[in-house]
Amino acid sequence: MTRLVLIRHGESTWNARNRFTGWVDVPLSPRGREDARKAARLLGAHGIVIDVCFTSLLIRAIETAVICLTEGEGVCAGRSPVLKHDADDPDWHGWGSYDGEPGQEVPVFLSQALDERYYGSLQGLNKRQTAQRVGEKTVRQWRRSFSCRPPGGESLADTAARTIPFMEGRIMNHLRAGDSTLVSAHGNSLRSIVMTLDNLGEDGVAGLELATAVPMIYEIDAQGRVLGKDLLDG
Repeated sequence: MTRLVLIRHGESTWNARNRFTGWVDVPLSPRGREDARKAARLLGAHGIVIDVCFTSLLIRAIETAVICLTEGEGVCAGRSPVLKHDADDPDWHGWGSYDGEPGQEVPVFLSQALDERYYGSLQGLNKRQTAQRVGEKTVRQWRRSFSCRPPGGESLADTAARTIPFMEGRIMNHLRAGDSTLVSAHGNSLRSIVMTLDNLGEDGVAGLELATAVPMIYEIDAQGRVLGKDLLDG
């Protein structure tokens, strides 16, 4: 048995302003950083030790992952997190020149597959003002339904088409090998993963809300089956 830890990033600067964010790359707010520190402390207090980490390409998820790995006592068991970049130019800043040091690092893999859903022309707009203009029911459909796309953006089904294969392949390979794994990502990329892990239907996922910076702990067996689930909400 091993553990899969899923965490939605802490509050971002645009979360604080109630704006649709999607692929806009905004950082954590001060509150978001403190929430991530709280999550880190909870992971340490519960004896969670991480062997490998996956995060999106967006800074709010990367910040959350790094805080969890560096500010949770014992989470890295004395090892150093090392971000693994897949650069097109292998000579850029020397990416690719380090082959790893077994037992001395926790690799952090960045993947576009885990990015937030793309919100299209809604990105940057205030959610409340948008609901006043087009109707709350329409905005809720855009945000929560499985197959409805916001204007020019991705539906949750579109997001799942990239997150679930990545989860079932790359991430699950580490879990089957016994690596305790942290995934730091976003509300919708994680909703699609949780939908699969919890066997939720389209109606079930419509009501699924993931709080920011609250670790979800899954116990996974060697065949990749879910044995249990817990929330570390303090």
